[in-house]
Amino acid sequence: MVSRYTWYLQEVLKKVWVRVVGFAVLALVSVVLARVLSPYLGEDLAIRAGADAVEQLLGVLTSSMLAVTTFSLSIAVSAFAAAASTATPRAAVLLQEDRTTQNVLATFLGAFLFGLVGLVALNADLYDAAGRVVIFLFTIVVIGFVVLALFRWIGHLMQFGRMGDTLDRVEAATAAALELRLSDPYMGGRVLTAEPDRGMHGVHAQATGYVQHVDMQALQDCAAANERQLYLRCLPGSFVVMGTPLARISGDAPDTALSEAICRAITIGKRRTFEADPRFGLIVLAEIGSRALSPAVNDPGTAIDVLGRFVRILSLWRDRAAPDIRHPDVFVRPIMPQEAVIDAFRPLMRDGAALVEVQIRLQKALTSLRDVAPDTFAQAATDMAQDALSRAEAAGLAPADLADIRAAAQLAQTPSETPVGA
Repeated sequence: MVSRYTWYLQEVLKKVWVRVVGFAVLALVSVVLARVLSPYLGEDLAIRAGADAVEQLLGVLTSSMLAVTTFSLSIAVSAFAAAASTATPRAAVLLQEDRTTQNVLATFLGAFLFGLVGLVALNADLYDAAGRVVIFLFTIVVIGFVVLALFRWIGHLMQFGRMGDTLDRVEAATAAALELRLSDPYMGGRVLTAEPDRGMHGVHAQATGYVQHVDMQALQDCAAANERQLYLRCLPGSFVVMGTPLARISGDAPDTALSEAICRAITIGKRRTFEADPRFGLIVLAEIGSRALSPAVNDPGTAIDVLGRFVRILSLWRDRAAPDIRHPDVFVRPIMPQEAVIDAFRPLMRDGAALVEVQIRLQKALTSLRDVAPDTFAQAATDMAQDALSRAEAAGLAPADLADIRAAAQLAQTPSETPVGA
């Protein structure tokens, strides 16, 4: 995993204000360049270029962009609220971090700031006739950015915040996090199978919340500098309480400096994040499917869609080459396939127990998952299929429906050489 400083920088770059600051810097650069380049530009160039109209252009840009920014922001907020109410509030953060939305809003707000700075500079008589040419050219470039942003915004609004768009975003974030973890299952450390019983001392959490990031290089430095071995007890996504062990370290009891250094390497925040926590993505997708199965929504089609996405995501879980051990003194527990299957399928198995179409699709999804990666998911898929069948039998379904579910469950418990139908 990246260092905590790189992770902090990545988190900051996701904020929309970073892009707005870029446009503000562009406005200041235009002011400086106009002063620097004006001696090299003749006044006849300003006349031919129509630079006298720059004040009118900046006025139009400033007044129009403020209204467009306010209107676009209201649309974005409505989309966030719609995603939170129809899907799940945990998915709204992916819409808030959408690059297209942030770039468009930043372009509109940045164009407003650019026009405002330009008008202030013009009214302060900072430019001569030649300097107005530079401001005029910068204004044309900014207008071009605004036009492109409007085209992108119009096309983006066709699907932004819809259920399908939200599901696509959660699936993409989950698949990316799972790919990252599978390519480096122990985050550069060694696999943790069992901790030694003796000679171990705990390093306790100094805050309560979710583990968002682990700086593996910092942990390796702490362990190597003290000639010890460190056993990480929390993965990204784990909920820790102040005073609970974050890690255990061999040797003598760690001093205050070593304990604080280890705690600084493990970032704890108020919420779970998608980037390094594939299980969270599976949980969010399961929440969307469970809400779709609630009596208030009654949308089994969305739950069936979610089941298909689970198969598509978990089918990435294949045997890979031996991972690169970059932090030999840090031991990390991997994510187990059983945990992923439970996170994904148990909520839909529970809430869809009385819906025959959901139960049949659930059994077929587990069959497909077992056939794609039998060494990984055979036992977990079989156990989940049997549990789902037991819940369906206890849900009071009609005999004909139960017969169809039992037939699908039979396939989930026996090897198959043919593809499973939809």
